[in-house]
Amino acid sequence: MRSMAHNPLSLEHILEEFDQCADLNHRSYPEIETDIVYFSHLVDTASFIKEIQEPFSKIRLDEVDQLLLQSQFTPGSDPKQVVVGILAGNVAIFHRGTVCLLDVYGPEMRSVQQSETETIIAGPHDAFVESALTNISLIRGRLKSPHLKIRKYAVGEISKTAVYLLYIKDVANPKLVEDMGRRIQSIETDTLNDGGMLTQFIEDMPNSVFPQFLITERPDVVASKLAAGRIVAIVDNSPTAISAPAAFFEFFSSPDDYYQRWALGTALRLLRYMALLITITFTAMYVSVTTFHYEMIPEALLRTLAESRNRVPFPPVYEALLMEIMIELLREAGARLPTKIGQTIGIVGGIVIGQAAVQAGLTSNVLIIAVASSAIASFVIPSYMMSASIRLIRFGIIILTGVWGNMGLVMGIAVIVIHLSGLTSLGTSYVMPVAPMKSTDWKDVFIRAPFSMLRTRPKQVGTSNRIKQKNRK
Repeated sequence: MRSMAHNPLSLEHILEEFDQCADLNHRSYPEIETDIVYFSHLVDTASFIKEIQEPFSKIRLDEVDQLLLQSQFTPGSDPKQVVVGILAGNVAIFHRGTVCLLDVYGPEMRSVQQSETETIIAGPHDAFVESALTNISLIRGRLKSPHLKIRKYAVGEISKTAVYLLYIKDVANPKLVEDMGRRIQSIETDTLNDGGMLTQFIEDMPNSVFPQFLITERPDVVASKLAAGRIVAIVDNSPTAISAPAAFFEFFSSPDDYYQRWALGTALRLLRYMALLITITFTAMYVSVTTFHYEMIPEALLRTLAESRNRVPFPPVYEALLMEIMIELLREAGARLPTKIGQTIGIVGGIVIGQAAVQAGLTSNVLIIAVASSAIASFVIPSYMMSASIRLIRFGIIILTGVWGNMGLVMGIAVIVIHLSGLTSLGTSYVMPVAPMKSTDWKDVFIRAPFSMLRTRPKQVGTSNRIKQKNRK
């Protein structure tokens, strides 16, 4: 160990680095010529008392060197290492020109709870928290295999956020693992606060409205993605994990599908695809038929619709956009307010505003039904990110139908299909197994086939180890 007189690694130098950091703790033990420096909110209190406070309050001066030789103490070699160590929850111990670090990281974290955004009826209910290591422990508890490999990266010039890349050796495609790692390492930013930010840095097409990585709060979902050959990224201080490569149809499956009988899982999955069509087309169809195609409406309904729209002074497209915006305002207000108030705002606001808008002649009863059905259908889609994207593109389709009627609706859907066909996720097709067609994978896309038929991993992940389940003997 070098002399303190010629070494920039000194107590004064470290304290100077943390100048004006009021939360830094500096304790001196003059009788044993020792100082310790740490952030109390980053260390585990019980470990600190056991490893630092009790030993150093009882030890004699001639015993300190012997204590610091124990394996849990890491000698500090340069000022940068010590500064990074203190920021990472280590206690820096300065004694007669030597510096040692002791890892007692353990800040207060919220306990593992249920997921707020991915609620299910059957299956495990635990969800990720903000501690990446806790999240990894939840995954390792489900995948007890030494083949589960984890790489660590530091992202952010200022934040130095830890990003963990998880994959199963001999199952995940090595090229995709390397590509994902390279993309994470190439991020140049000051801070990285959440997995949602990470996806926007490494997506193939950041300007698309569709999410190209699957984001989840559920460890059981992550375990199944890893077993399927996908790659997962976990960002420290984020309660979500990112799975890649992702396919468009993956956003319409739920863990519930696999925890219930296959027939029920299939019915629910088909219901979600129906919800997708309703969300995109219901309000647009109202605009189209009431503007250009009255002949499509049954005569009995046409009379009712004419009476309902008799007092409305706006064209159907303005009427529809007005109500869709009101629904989005209610949804956003309900999401930002505390849970009990948010529910009240949603119910009371929806009923009162809807009824008042009809009585004031701002909209028709039929449009209220169409907008409400469309909004409810959007909630059926399990992924919030995909649901939000579909709600956004719905406005574009309403405008197109207001201009060109059914032709505008067809054009809007065609543009969406063409755009989806060109999207890629980690270099793989976003709409696989439909394009390119891999019919053997359809049994876990549009339906949820019995487990006896789900023997292979999806072709999208490009693994050479495709068999995940052997035939029953």
